[in-house]
Amino acid sequence: MKAIIGLGNPGKEYVRTRHNVGFLVMDQLSKNNSEGFRSKNALEAEISEIEMKGERVLLVKPQTFMNASGRTLAAVLSKYPVTIEDVLVVYDDADLSFADVRVKSSGSSAGHRGMESILNILPKRTNVTRVRVGIGRPAHPDIPLDKHVLQAWTDQEEEALPGVIDQTISLILNEWL
Repeated sequence: MKAIIGLGNPGKEYVRTRHNVGFLVMDQLSKNNSEGFRSKNALEAEISEIEMKGERVLLVKPQTFMNASGRTLAAVLSKYPVTIEDVLVVYDDADLSFADVRVKSSGSSAGHRGMESILNILPKRTNVTRVRVGIGRPAHPDIPLDKHVLQAWTDQEEEALPGVIDQTISLILNEWL
């Protein structure tokens, strides 16, 4: 079994924000495989079990808010037959231009609080594969980064978003699974 953790924030006010791109990817993966999400309180997450390329895959949307995503990963690792080598984390990255999607097999959090939370629950120097989905930096220097990531997509970004999500899923299928 493998697990894909899509990072985001729970709640309707965050649904179409840049910080929730991980949730959007999980929703599309689940939709593509006609399986919905169900709440799993023990994991502090919504989960969906699907099959991809003949492999059972647990899709996970932590409901802990971004900065505590590691709690959900720790619960998944303790309750499912998944090792850290079987985990993929999908999240937004302001250091990448909008629509730039990259797979990375190791490294630091680069200041992303959700990824930092995940790395903090793992032993030092443990690698975890991640897919970083570019959301770009604020258009104006007066907009703080924490406000930018919680803002809704622009109309142009919203129009391009389905293609970005498809590109992300293609990368997952071809470079990770």
